[in-house]
Amino acid sequence: MRPQRWQRRKDERAPEILGAALTCFAEKGFAATRMDDIARRAGITKGTIYLYFESKEAVFQALARQEVAERIAEITAMVVAFEGPTPDLLRMVLTAGGTMARTSDAAVLPKVLMAESGTFPELAEFWRREIIDPGLGVFARIIARGQARGEFRDMSPQHGARLCVAPMMIIMFWRTVFGKFDDQPYDYQGLVDAHIETLLRGLSAENPKP
Repeated sequence: MRPQRWQRRKDERAPEILGAALTCFAEKGFAATRMDDIARRAGITKGTIYLYFESKEAVFQALARQEVAERIAEITAMVVAFEGPTPDLLRMVLTAGGTMARTSDAAVLPKVLMAESGTFPELAEFWRREIIDPGLGVFARIIARGQARGEFRDMSPQHGARLCVAPMMIIMFWRTVFGKFDDQPYDYQGLVDAHIETLLRGLSAENPKP
C-alpha cells in the first residue's frame, strides 16, 4: 500500500527544515538566525518547526547528525568490515573525507561553530562529542590497525588521526571563508591527492623515525 500524500509530505518536512536551516546558518551565522528565518526559507510557519525540533540548538544538532555524524558512522562500519591492506583502507577513508570536505554544503558548519563557540559553548561540546571524537577515533583505529599489522611506523595514533583530518579542515575553511577571493578556483582534489600520498609515505613502516 502506497503512503498517503500527506504522510509523504510529513516525512519530507524535517529534511526540508534542516536544509533551510543550513542555508540560514551559512548566510547569517547561528546567533543571528531566527526560527522565523528558517521557517520563511522552508516555506512553512514557525510553529511547524516546533513540531519537529524544540529549539534552534536542536535544529543545529540534528543538522550536524544528518550531514556529518551519519557519514562518520557509515565510514566506521566500512572500516570494521574491511579486510585488505591498511594503506588501502586509509586511502579509501581519506578519499571519502576529502570528497565530503570539498563538495558538501555542510562544510559551512565548522565555520559557524568556530565563530560562535564562545557564545554557545554547548554547541562546541556537542560537536566535540558527536563529530570530532568519533571522527578522530576512526583514523586512530586505522593507524593502530596498520601498526599492529606491521604496515605503519610506530607513532601516536592520536597524533596521526589529527594529521589525517587537518587538510580536510583547511579545505572546508578555505571554501567557506577565503575561496571567494581566489583568482582561480582552487584545486581541492589535487590537495586531497597530495595529502594522501604524502601521509601514506610518512606512515609507512619502511620509513625510519627521524
